[in-house]
Amino acid sequence: MLNQEWNIKPRKLACDQCQAAFEDRQPYMSRLAFTDQGYVRSDFCMQCWARADQQRADAVSIWKGEFATPAPRPENPLKTENVETLLRGLMESPDPARAGARYLLAIILERKRILVEKSVVDRGNGARTRVYEHRKSGESFIIEDPGLDFDKLEQVELEVKTMLSGRDPVPAETAQTSADSGRVEPETRQGNAGSEDTTGPDT
Repeated sequence: MLNQEWNIKPRKLACDQCQAAFEDRQPYMSRLAFTDQGYVRSDFCMQCWARADQQRADAVSIWKGEFATPAPRPENPLKTENVETLLRGLMESPDPARAGARYLLAIILERKRILVEKSVVDRGNGARTRVYEHRKSGESFIIEDPGLDFDKLEQVELEVKTMLSGRDPVPAETAQTSADSGRVEPETRQGNAGSEDTTGPDT
């Protein structure tokens, strides 16, 4: 279920209740609920939300948004690697080793005002999930908060920089191990203690 739990939830083009299509700049309400299939997002027009008592009761997160008509996709989109495309790619995989990278990329996009945090879900035992919404597309990005300490954060920053540079990524938890195993001790040409090098120039 991990790939269902940590992924991107698209904003609907119409109200889940009355099926009326959203218009540009129309306010709407979004609800995130946790089911057997993982997190499920629903979007409602304000009229239907006023009557959605059960939906409010079952929600783990609720927020208000403003619908923006999606811009047409370019015929030949540039395939350049950037922070957003990297995050989208990582969220297609449930690999827990990439939790730190997903979290850091989301923070970067929040600072760039591409994502906005809508809520924080307390999952118990100190585990938290952060729900971000894409300012333009309205998609929900459900991000696990790995609770990075300072030392771990430095390793994750290196991991993200490596991925953005186009090189093969190394998970943060294995970065230090790889660095240690890759360290080469300097060679010496000395023999056993007390022996002399008898090799000399040819005569």
